[in-house]
Amino acid sequence: MLDLLIDFVLALMPILWLVLALCGMKMEAWKASLGALIVAGVLAMAKWHMTPFNALTAALEGMAMAIWPIVIVIIAAVFTYNLTVHTGAMETIKGMLTSVSSDMRVLVLLIGWCFGGFLEGMAGFGTAVAIPASMLMALGFDPITAILACLVSNGVPTMFGSIGIPTTTLASITGLDPTNLALTQALQVAPFVLATPFLMVMIVGGGPKALKGVIPITLITGLAVCIPEIAAAAFIGADLPMVVASVVALVVTFVVALKMKKPVPPEYALETPKQEEALTPKTALTAWAPFILIFVILVLTSKLVPFINGPLSSIKTTVNIYQGDPNATLTFTWINTPGVLILICGIIGGLIQGCPFGEMMGVLWSTCKQMSKTILTMLAVLGCAKIMGYSGMIASIAAFFVGTLGGLYPLMAPVLGALGTFVTGSGTSSEVLFGSVQQQAAQAIGANEYWLCAANSLGVSAGKMLSPQSIAIGTAACGLMGKDGEVLGKVAPFAFGFVIVMAVFIQVGVMMGLGF
Repeated sequence: MLDLLIDFVLALMPILWLVLALCGMKMEAWKASLGALIVAGVLAMAKWHMTPFNALTAALEGMAMAIWPIVIVIIAAVFTYNLTVHTGAMETIKGMLTSVSSDMRVLVLLIGWCFGGFLEGMAGFGTAVAIPASMLMALGFDPITAILACLVSNGVPTMFGSIGIPTTTLASITGLDPTNLALTQALQVAPFVLATPFLMVMIVGGGPKALKGVIPITLITGLAVCIPEIAAAAFIGADLPMVVASVVALVVTFVVALKMKKPVPPEYALETPKQEEALTPKTALTAWAPFILIFVILVLTSKLVPFINGPLSSIKTTVNIYQGDPNATLTFTWINTPGVLILICGIIGGLIQGCPFGEMMGVLWSTCKQMSKTILTMLAVLGCAKIMGYSGMIASIAAFFVGTLGGLYPLMAPVLGALGTFVTGSGTSSEVLFGSVQQQAAQAIGANEYWLCAANSLGVSAGKMLSPQSIAIGTAACGLMGKDGEVLGKVAPFAFGFVIVMAVFIQVGVMMGLGF
């Protein structure tokens, strides 16, 4: 048992370094992640007897996986958003969303929940906190309240954020079928999806009393995300569940809000801005053009349309980068990958909005510079994770938890997912760090692999609320730099409450034999 404990502590050192560097030393994420990569490499060679060349090629494989498809989709999605800001289309979108109601409870559902979910599904990486929170603040919401509501809202969509990158990455690491994995995730997160809109209304309204008069629309908007998300996961796969669900929720919530006849109680009434120019169908379609194109193209190139999906998916290259195992291959799909498709749609959408090609390239270059530190973080984290996986460090972590907890390990599964996201600020990074741990633990205790691996993603929802990076993005967007501690204290009860319920839920699911 002592040897097991020693291996466990040493294997955790890269993770512990991340916690210390980010939370204690306040180090930038890319520097902390690079440190974790170095710690993992040194320990892998010193304790787990990995050769230097194998450690190098393991890290290179992780970095290659980071670049394609993860980094390309990050750049493409954020570029598309930045382009709509550059052309002024985002102001039109804001105006459309805020013209529906003067009830702050309805607006937080429409902007924080529905539009925020759409931004997370499309772009992720803080856009779903920064943009809705700043919009709500501009409408008259208390800034701290706006940030808190958006942090809580941003938790449950994270597993399908950035066109499903966290889920597809987890599927790639574990070798699980991405569609079955996505469906398991969607079913696990469903109760929390239904609960989140109610929590948001209570946050902005000052408690349960705020639910009076808006329970129907709050329930409807939760169901409008929950049901389409499950359906999209089952029939399309991991890429589009949140995009599909948020589009449906936007339309449904918009229509229901317009039909609400009761006067708004004074304590919840806001003065919404007026559109300076009359909104025409052409103006609306032009503003939404990049997002509409992305939605349509991703559906057409998905497995729903096999005669398009098949030929495009066949344009790929398979390589062996890690030299410690000739069977460890990595496949690059060159065209039918979300990043490439989103980038093309973003450029076409920009042309529709009248943006010259040269200006678009300038926005793209600015986006690359804006995301440069995030890119370095992803390279280092995935390089670290691959070293930990191939060397046996991940197996040592799993062996300790299984050896000490046994059949109670599932209680820990979402906690690990939350920890990974808290530390890195990224659901994708959490999947990379702990996806293999969940899979190996499931095999050791005879649990369903899909259920426990999906549990990591479920825990991501709680960790995302609490992540220092998410909080910093929200406070920066609302001009509240230095208020991170106050926001952290307010969001912590929601995050801890979620992770406790998740732990029990996953344990019960294992006992019932749930999963594919």
